[in-house]
Amino acid sequence: MGLCGTDQDKKRLVTRLKRIEGQIRGVSKMVEQDKDCMDVLRQVTSVSGAMRGVWLQIVGDHIRGCVQNASLDVTNRDQLIDELMEHLGKIR
Repeated sequence: MGLCGTDQDKKRLVTRLKRIEGQIRGVSKMVEQDKDCMDVLRQVTSVSGAMRGVWLQIVGDHIRGCVQNASLDVTNRDQLIDELMEHLGKIR
């Protein structure tokens, strides 16, 4: 099964991930250049927040797309809901 969002959603997601990739490279350079710990931690927090935003977008697309569409097919719906609940149970 592929991602649930529209092509526009996927394009926006890829753009966000590329931006995050750049942020991660920046954090790596900060570590290599022995920058101040608090400055590095601030950037790591920023990257973590950005990844949470990506996670939220994918979960939202999944609920609005896959789960909503599966509500018409009872057997598939239960499986999708169970998978999502299992994933949500692993989050800390």
